[in-house]
Amino acid sequence: MTIDLHAHSSASDGTQPPGEVVAAAAAAGLDVVALTDHDTTAGWDEAVAASLATGTALVRGVEISCHSGGVSVHLLAYLHDPAAPGLRAALDRSRASRLHRARAMVDRLSADLPLTWDDVLEQVDGEATVGRPHLADALVAKGLARDRGHAFATVLSTRSPYFVGHAAPDAVEAVRLVREAGGVPVFAHPRAVLRGRVVPDAVVEELADAGLVGLEAHHRDHDARAVRELEDLAAALGLVVTGSSDYHGAGKANRLGERTTSPAALEAVEALGALEVVRP
Repeated sequence: MTIDLHAHSSASDGTQPPGEVVAAAAAAGLDVVALTDHDTTAGWDEAVAASLATGTALVRGVEISCHSGGVSVHLLAYLHDPAAPGLRAALDRSRASRLHRARAMVDRLSADLPLTWDDVLEQVDGEATVGRPHLADALVAKGLARDRGHAFATVLSTRSPYFVGHAAPDAVEAVRLVREAGGVPVFAHPRAVLRGRVVPDAVVEELADAGLVGLEAHHRDHDARAVRELEDLAAALGLVVTGSSDYHGAGKANRLGERTTSPAALEAVEALGALEVVRP
């Protein structure tokens, strides 16, 4: 069984609609795929319909942007109740802050570059959560960057004078909110050092005490040493080990199924979730 537990659609910063992501997963030979858009469940219904049509099972989830001591933490939440008030309110706040941040960054960029808010909106699919990837796509469309990677390495970098931060919940609080919502929290790409600072093991231990269920050890941003260290840490803390592609369609080089999760790990995740995996 081939299981990929981290993929994005145009409901956040992917380039394909949710249904197309599931169809692409089926075409790639996946038995199970998780849709984990940033801070939103807006793509769930379309993904469920595509799952039933294609035969590829679906894990419904989100990716929550958090922080711990000023360090960015990404938390995958699987199979939670989308109506749970605490988590829903936190996601609403994050989306509103992302929108405010995007507008503020465009204001800064427009002082030096021919970029407008309308240029950015042209890159946003429907009610998608607006984020830096949409700014990157607008820069590419205007000929101001070669591709998303170039945009993120230059004017959209966290070190850029154009960068603006956004509000995000504390990681421990996010784990608690996910568990309160009946969800299963897994720390996404915890050793992705090329993205910036990463948290020490002591923070992972704190998250585990708060209810963290797993570590996404198998990810393209982890070298062999990082994978071994994360597997050892998961064993020491009694956490599940997962793996995934972190697929974004044409937005990144990541390909569906390039890293996978074991059936036993998926079974452990599903056993704790408020929702069931959608199985056609």
